[in-house]
Amino acid sequence: MSNRIIVLALTALLTVGSAMAQKKGGKAAAQPYNGGITTEMMQQMKQSYGGSASDKALRNILVTNSPAKLALNYENATAFDSHFSNRVESKAVTDQKSSGRCWMFTGMNVLRNKAIRQHNLPADFQFSQAYLFFYDQLEKANLFLQAIIDTYRLPMDSKEVEWLFKNPIGDGGQFTGVANLIDKYGLMPAEAMPETYNTNNTSSISNLLSLKLREDGLELRDMAAQKGMTPERLKTRKTEMLATIYRMLALTMGEPPAQFTWQQKNAKGEIVSTDTYTPMSFYEKYAKTDFSKYYMVMNDPTREYYKVYEIQYDRHVYDGQNWRYLNLPMEDIAPMCIASIKDSTMMYFSCDVGKFLNRDKGFMDEKNYDYASLFGTTFGMDKKQRVSTFASGSSHAMTLCAVDLDKDGKPVKWMVENSWGSSYGYQGFLIMTNNWFNEYMFRVVLEEKYIPANIRAMLDQKPIMLPAWDPMFAPEE
Repeated sequence: MSNRIIVLALTALLTVGSAMAQKKGGKAAAQPYNGGITTEMMQQMKQSYGGSASDKALRNILVTNSPAKLALNYENATAFDSHFSNRVESKAVTDQKSSGRCWMFTGMNVLRNKAIRQHNLPADFQFSQAYLFFYDQLEKANLFLQAIIDTYRLPMDSKEVEWLFKNPIGDGGQFTGVANLIDKYGLMPAEAMPETYNTNNTSSISNLLSLKLREDGLELRDMAAQKGMTPERLKTRKTEMLATIYRMLALTMGEPPAQFTWQQKNAKGEIVSTDTYTPMSFYEKYAKTDFSKYYMVMNDPTREYYKVYEIQYDRHVYDGQNWRYLNLPMEDIAPMCIASIKDSTMMYFSCDVGKFLNRDKGFMDEKNYDYASLFGTTFGMDKKQRVSTFASGSSHAMTLCAVDLDKDGKPVKWMVENSWGSSYGYQGFLIMTNNWFNEYMFRVVLEEKYIPANIRAMLDQKPIMLPAWDPMFAPEE
């Protein structure tokens, strides 16, 4: 066979192959129109835009500026007011830095405020967040590893196992974590275990811990599936894995002291006493709390009200309690919050903090930004619709500390103590209108004495279990 014939044959084969490839993945494989943008649709869209002089002027501004900056509602500028008819006296504002520990700062700030008032401590007194965070991370590592053992019979692509490997550990959380960790490990003052770079900046160590735990999780799944494997051998191997996690935490955060010596000072800064404590004895003296008397209520309009719900795996400690709450309409939640504030008691509170937040003023109001006028359209979903479509959900925990009531005793606005430092917002606080409160508030933790008897009785229901991957229940950061 001549070279020319060989070339012609190869060319024919390549041509056929190219045609077949186009049928499979090229233009020939394009789907018939069933919802794609057609030329006619594109023309209609271009005509609707128009490109008028006002559109061009607006475009020239928008392409070089944030929509939020241009949508700032000038007419609402005078709505900000820092007066409150009822306010719990707050002390020095804390700062969680570049970490997702808002849940911890918020829960501890509730206890801190009580401790300062009861023991006449300096206004800048703080419990050690680094201490509790160390054990939070260790306990979450154990929770993950034990859950992997518990679910080894499920396939890797099951929703539950998939969720576990996607979320082996993190720095976010919620109030039951605060309660379970303090009850198990106690507290200490900030001086006894101060913040480190890695407690203030958690992303790097969190990524490394996640990587290691995923590796360990795979090994435990393989071990658990082996014939003749015993719980004792799995526990031994898990403990060895946790020892590595402990070492990583100790190297980056410092090892928690078993005991410490602390000088108690009064509000004037004068030394009152010098004693040696363990974390548990310090907790017993300065902040002992019956957490069984604290209850979380929530406003989730996508689910039935007056029912108790529990979230699978939503705990910090394996042998602790899952997050449990009573779902209530806002008209039931607000009076309980008011009663707590009037009795000088702060509350753990969480919301969708970024919505309509004027960061310079620390003011949250639905009227702060007029995006509808800027873009010539509407943004009309209600709270239920926003939650159902993943447009809104609880993202940040803060300490609810004030309410402003009108002459009829109705709330006009609310205030929270934040944990982003004293220079953020209004002197470290955020103020929200009552309308914003109703639309973007989700959770609050109340002491039993502020809950009416009829609502308290509902808390004894058998909870409805919800899956850990429900988008409404991401940890607060």
